[in-house]
Amino acid sequence: MRLTRRGFVGAAALAGFAALSRRLPASPPARVLVVGGGYAGACCAKYLQRLDPALAVTLLTRPDPYYTCPFSNLLLAGRLGLDELEQRHDALAHAGVEVRYGEAIAVDPVAKRVQLDDGSALVADRLVLAPGVELAFDALPGYDAAAAAILPHAWEAGAQTVLLRRQLEALPDGGTVLISVPPEPYRCPPGPYERASLIAWWLRRARPRAKLLILDAKDRFSKQALFREGWQALYGQQLEWVPGSDGGRIERVEAATRTLHAGFGFGPYRGDVVNVIPPQRAPKLLREAGLTDASGWCPVSPLAFESSRHPGVHVLGDAADAAPMPKSAYSATSQARAVAAAIVAQLRGEVPAAPVYLNTCYSLLAPDYGISIAAVYRVADGRLTAVPEAGGTSPLAADAAFRAREAVFAAGTWTSLNADAFG
Repeated sequence: MRLTRRGFVGAAALAGFAALSRRLPASPPARVLVVGGGYAGACCAKYLQRLDPALAVTLLTRPDPYYTCPFSNLLLAGRLGLDELEQRHDALAHAGVEVRYGEAIAVDPVAKRVQLDDGSALVADRLVLAPGVELAFDALPGYDAAAAAILPHAWEAGAQTVLLRRQLEALPDGGTVLISVPPEPYRCPPGPYERASLIAWWLRRARPRAKLLILDAKDRFSKQALFREGWQALYGQQLEWVPGSDGGRIERVEAATRTLHAGFGFGPYRGDVVNVIPPQRAPKLLREAGLTDASGWCPVSPLAFESSRHPGVHVLGDAADAAPMPKSAYSATSQARAVAAAIVAQLRGEVPAAPVYLNTCYSLLAPDYGISIAAVYRVADGRLTAVPEAGGTSPLAADAAFRAREAVFAAGTWTSLNADAFG
């Protein structure tokens, strides 16, 4: 084949370009930093790495172990040990996620920079913030971190859960257990009522003359008809729910005397064991970064849970204002998978697919008595909305076999959530 002068020049140019390409360094992989190793953060980090192994994904989390809030109420009923709630992040590290143990103390959402408590800092192209909730100790007079050592909240699984269990074990027969429920929003809306149910189940067997009162800031709550039907059948007068309008809303706490004060004309209530679940909000880390609004939570776009205030920063899980989605572990993992897919698409210059979010929440009224609620959410007119007739709750007046099956499904769902986030 005869090589012309023009062909020779073209071939030489291609050879030169190839040689230059070999000398030029490859573009560094995009960096995504996920802060928070609970269900939302761990699951998002896992799917980011799975969807695009070329990404440099770092998960910043507190040192292991992580204890799950789901199923922690069974510990209070004496049915599980703390070790059975334990999760670790080893599998994520084996899957290619860089797991960094430490505490974030400051976030610069513009520079995408996170300051750690050891003086180091992490910088990324995209930030995913999933630090959970903060217990608002300043929102209920008399209740602070010191008071929680006497009147445990047990709303962060671990040492507080064990403390509350030990106090229950020391309860005299004929004693009183109080559970104070805050106004919404808070983590796991049905959680306080499941807790009351499982403690009542234990009382029925171990302290049959004891009494449990739920002092509620609200007049309505999730799965209310199902809970009240079950309470009547299982516990009768041993468990009593006091709505806010009837004196259930607590305004002040006296930890030393184990006393809860309601509004004028109601109470006070004194208990032998007092579980105070305080109001909640997005953590200080996010508030100081300017990611929250007047509600105390982080406003986000429902399309990719990107902050409404800072582009390139995604807030998901309990810290996000994702109404009407509840703050639940199932919601968190559903958001995590969708956000991971959206971030991968955005980094590739693609338009993310329209997301569909799911929530399913099982509650146990006894170890063999379950109820549930489920919903599907789509984005319509820029807002997250529940899809009509795509969800629902367990039926009323179901038989014992049906309730037992739902309890089995609850355990299966918990196992699946743990595998999805930490496996």
